[in-house]
Amino acid sequence: MKRFFLVLTLLLSAFLSLQVATAADKIVSIDGSSTIYPITEAVAEEFQMENRNIKVVVGISGTGGGFKRFCRGEIDINDASRPIKASEIELCKENGIEYIELPIAFDGIAVVVNPGNDWVDYLTVEELKKIWEPEAQGKVLYWSDIRPEWPKGKITLFGPGVDSGTFDYFTEAIVGEAGASRGDFIASEDDNVLVQGVSRDKYALGYFGFAYYLENQDVLKVVPIDDGVAENGEGPIEPTFETISKGLYQPLSRPLFIYVNKASADREEVRKFVRFYLENAKWLVEEIGYVALPDSVYELALKRFEERKTGTVFGSQGAKVGVSIEELLQMEGE
Repeated sequence: MKRFFLVLTLLLSAFLSLQVATAADKIVSIDGSSTIYPITEAVAEEFQMENRNIKVVVGISGTGGGFKRFCRGEIDINDASRPIKASEIELCKENGIEYIELPIAFDGIAVVVNPGNDWVDYLTVEELKKIWEPEAQGKVLYWSDIRPEWPKGKITLFGPGVDSGTFDYFTEAIVGEAGASRGDFIASEDDNVLVQGVSRDKYALGYFGFAYYLENQDVLKVVPIDDGVAENGEGPIEPTFETISKGLYQPLSRPLFIYVNKASADREEVRKFVRFYLENAKWLVEEIGYVALPDSVYELALKRFEERKTGTVFGSQGAKVGVSIEELLQMEGE
């Protein structure tokens, strides 16, 4: 009799272990943009409170780094602060990866300086180009190289790494070619490193997502940008929720995305997570400091996901400057 109960106990233990292992196997793997990381991490935390048997793992390797893993089939979802590039489309195609492109928020890239900087009240797009273009390396070294009346303090530049979607978008918008930049700047995929760098150096200048500026505005000074286009408003425009949402903060406003592996979407845990993401993105996006999309865009994005509509509405252009929320809505309706 004792032997019977021993065998029964062992069988029950094995069954329970199997159940635990099965539950542990329910993992949603995500990587990509440091800009979108706070949104996805917040969604993941809320989701896991309601779904204890599903683990959501969120990494930060930059938009480009995430796409490399995504297009090799290593992760389920890529956070992207720009649309997918032609080279990434080709890599996904080579590996048989179909993807669903879903907009989740709008963002502005904040240009920031140290609070001790009392000479910069705004910058023009041309001045930003003069600072960041490849030809500036070894030539534009001091603030006085930008405007003669500014001090001859050596500019320390901070920016996202080359795998970052923010890097791609900024260089496209400011220099005119994605990836075209001087190389002598301090780069990091972790925006918190950039914040710390600018906050500690009086002569520093950097750029990163608007939400990171909001979170650290007590140790940073944001720089209004003048794009010279009267339709976007006269004079320099500072990034705010209003100027970003209305498309006035140009050319540094942009949509943010998640890309979902179509095959992964057939798994229950991924399907549940993406639905939860799109249904709860609006309030989480605003809570964290990004600009939420209209309800109609989230509804169309959910429809796109449910229908497993693959591909990108941007063709193979990659970073596209000046896309408004209204244009995004029209694209999603196509």
